[in-house]
Amino acid sequence: MSCFSCFSSHGTKSVRRTRSNRRAPPPTTLPTKEQYNAPQPWPENQKTTPPPRYHNTNKDDSNRNIAAQTFTFRELATATRNFRHECLIGEGGFGRVYKGKLEKTGQVVAVKQLDRNGLQGNREFLVEVLMLSLLHHSNLVNLIGYCADGDQRLLVYEYMSSGSVEDHLFDISREQKPLEWFTRMKIALGAAKGLEYLHDKANPPVIYRDLKASNILLDKDYNARLSDFGLAKLGPVGDKTHVSSRVMGTYGYCAPEYQRTGQLTTKSDVYSFGVVLLELITGRRVIDTTRSTAEQNLVSWAEPIFKETSRFAKLADPLLRGHFPIRGLNQAVAVAAMCLQEDANVRPLMSDVVSALSFLGPDANGTPISLSSPPSYESEENEDVERQQAVEEAIEWGASKRQVVPQNGTPSLL
Repeated sequence: MSCFSCFSSHGTKSVRRTRSNRRAPPPTTLPTKEQYNAPQPWPENQKTTPPPRYHNTNKDDSNRNIAAQTFTFRELATATRNFRHECLIGEGGFGRVYKGKLEKTGQVVAVKQLDRNGLQGNREFLVEVLMLSLLHHSNLVNLIGYCADGDQRLLVYEYMSSGSVEDHLFDISREQKPLEWFTRMKIALGAAKGLEYLHDKANPPVIYRDLKASNILLDKDYNARLSDFGLAKLGPVGDKTHVSSRVMGTYGYCAPEYQRTGQLTTKSDVYSFGVVLLELITGRRVIDTTRSTAEQNLVSWAEPIFKETSRFAKLADPLLRGHFPIRGLNQAVAVAAMCLQEDANVRPLMSDVVSALSFLGPDANGTPISLSSPPSYESEENEDVERQQAVEEAIEWGASKRQVVPQNGTPSLL
């Protein structure tokens, strides 16, 4: 295999640790749990068989193949030059991410090697493979394949050359150019569209549960894609208003009601999005212990300012140097404030957030839109039971895809 650079143009940066009311197009429906028996999850420390192959009928992403490829550990070791440190582009509680180049195709990829003693275990690995094999959208990261040789667990994604939002927003070097205002709004809109797809187009809906700056990846044109679906969970259906789950996520991004009760809804993701949008506006981390006590929690610091439109400009990132439209800033802050409402019922739907943010781009006229209404942690109680349930739900979802076959004989997909 020929040599290649392990870093993008900004790769000299040190490795960071990561941890409607409106009518929408009809979603693809899936069978209920009672319509089939879910297969058992992959056993620990055993070689797995690949998921079944599907034909993608999604008009927006018809060029994507649903089936994830399977790789041997040797193939991925070769691709990453034996997981050399020079190829390391990310690290977190789940393990490490390396830039690699597939020997057979020459494709540049990102390889996530799960830490066998890390936060993301075998069950979360399976959830992520199944979710990203079935969910396809231009604002979700594309899963190329996986490796499950012995006790090795690796995921292979398309390589996102601009890294994550975190890489461009916080603690940037003097040589690095800050994100411009309209680039920030483009990123926010892309992330919002990804969540809208999960909430409104998937049926049952999917709750992402881990939205944060480090999980939003960027291509060379700063198009945003959501990554890391290990904590994703199927949302409530029928008469249910929520799903119960042990509290997982990243401190500061979790919705207050979810953190208190473990009751999870799509509005939990809306809150997390509000935090990310506020980070994009301010250039501040949601939790920053280097600041004064009153400013360490971004949301608590911003809440009094939300009440006075005349003070909104105080929230703007100083690195913008005033280069932003005042009206656009005011509307972006208003959207963030709505998403961060304490009462989940009055937070907007992601479809309404998408509509509002679409008016904040460089070609938009800024017409106001009325909206309708410490590190990662997890509780240990009932951990295995809840994780097992998440896997079974994901497998049921995958099994249903084989069974929903329309008259033309092509499997129905999201």
